[in-house]
Amino acid sequence: MQIKSFVDYLELEKNYSKHTLLAYTNDLEVFFKFLEAEFGVESANEVEYTYVRSWIVTLSDSGLTHRSINRKIASLKAFFKFLQRTGGVEVNPLAKHKSLKIKKEIQVPFSNKEIDSVINNLANAQEFSESRDFLIVSLFYATGIRRSELIDLKTSDVDFNSHTIKVLGKRNKERIIPMISWLEDGIKRYQELLLNKGFDKNEENLLLTDKGAKLYETFVYRTINRYFSKVSRKIKTSPHVLRHTFATHLLNNGADLNAVKELLGHASLAATQVYTHTSMAELGRVYQKAHPRNSK
Repeated sequence: MQIKSFVDYLELEKNYSKHTLLAYTNDLEVFFKFLEAEFGVESANEVEYTYVRSWIVTLSDSGLTHRSINRKIASLKAFFKFLQRTGGVEVNPLAKHKSLKIKKEIQVPFSNKEIDSVINNLANAQEFSESRDFLIVSLFYATGIRRSELIDLKTSDVDFNSHTIKVLGKRNKERIIPMISWLEDGIKRYQELLLNKGFDKNEENLLLTDKGAKLYETFVYRTINRYFSKVSRKIKTSPHVLRHTFATHLLNNGADLNAVKELLGHASLAATQVYTHTSMAELGRVYQKAHPRNSK
């Protein structure tokens, strides 16, 4: 089925992350199992768009969102585009496919009060675990990094001399983010408590669990949710909301959109512009309050 060749191409030529490669592999394997069970199709050459539509209906009936379905279909489109380019198929059955419409959702960032409440409660942490949790929150809010990027941070990525932190983003693309003194202090305090706990000072990974293991996605999500669910009534209190908060607060305070784009590691400005919706809302409040002709 040439799935392995395709995944090797994504890894070696496109530098996709292991998480993305696994997602592509799972999508393709599930799709072809569906084709074999429903239509007896075993070859990519036999795939027709009507089969793809049937899979989409099945995914939708199972309760999957349009966003999730579009991601899976994107895996198929990339796969068949690869096969067409390498001679594996003559016709791409998804060439004219249009993505399902997605209802636009404006993420609500945390307020300054909510951020300050969590950070201030953890600021004077004397225990290793609380110091680490403080650093997790601080890194998200001070740098806007993704959850996977935070987990993969290395001790050597932190440069106190240049006051920067190196982040390995999507497709193994590196970016350098400035560190404010407040974040640097948090890292130094955490590293002191890490040594006091008896962990190796030459530990490769920056952030560790209480048992000295590398962090994992569920751990990070639960940490953020645990602290912010206490101070916020928002439905979503995830690491991504903190990333969203980082971008929104910068824009609200006059940061240049292109600068925020670089800090977030976005490939295009369009991805960053999604955060301007909330900034416009803030701008609207300021305008309504300040304009002399506005009726109070």
